[in-house]
Amino acid sequence: MAEQNRAPLPHDFHPPVHEFTVTSADLEPGADLGDAQVKSGGDSSPQLRWEGFPEGTKSFAVTCFDPDAPTGSGFWHWVLFDLPVSVTELPAGAGGGKFEGLPAGAVHVRNDYGTKDFGGAAPPAGERHRYVFTMYAVDKVKLGPGADVSPAVVGFNLRFHSLGRAQLIGEYEAPAG
Repeated sequence: MAEQNRAPLPHDFHPPVHEFTVTSADLEPGADLGDAQVKSGGDSSPQLRWEGFPEGTKSFAVTCFDPDAPTGSGFWHWVLFDLPVSVTELPAGAGGGKFEGLPAGAVHVRNDYGTKDFGGAAPPAGERHRYVFTMYAVDKVKLGPGADVSPAVVGFNLRFHSLGRAQLIGEYEAPAG
């Protein structure tokens, strides 16, 4: 997919907020996702660590969104919120399986696969997609929506309660048929 034909990134039209840093032992910015983060390879969320978030942060949220999905509305791979402010790292795989390393009280909502966990990359064969992992610094201990809302409702709430944002973008191209 040519760069100029790519969909906008999820925050291109949001008001600016404090930028902070998110890094991963499993993903370098702009690099390909590892096999573990691919649907056919394990559906394992990457390790994430964040720092430099703004004062006043009371909790965190993390999402993974594919703006290049051929849906007209992108594709949500992961939506997790109400991470305590004391948590600044998630181990690899925290978003699935037995949710090891996920703090008590964290809330998953349904991704676009229909499951409440991290769903790996699975673009159509021969298409290269971006996977935008975003950490949000939130101004509330509890964001508000329950676990049965859509990713769009969580995004709406994050739009109005984010003090800061950090993103890490990986890519993946499924082999052609």
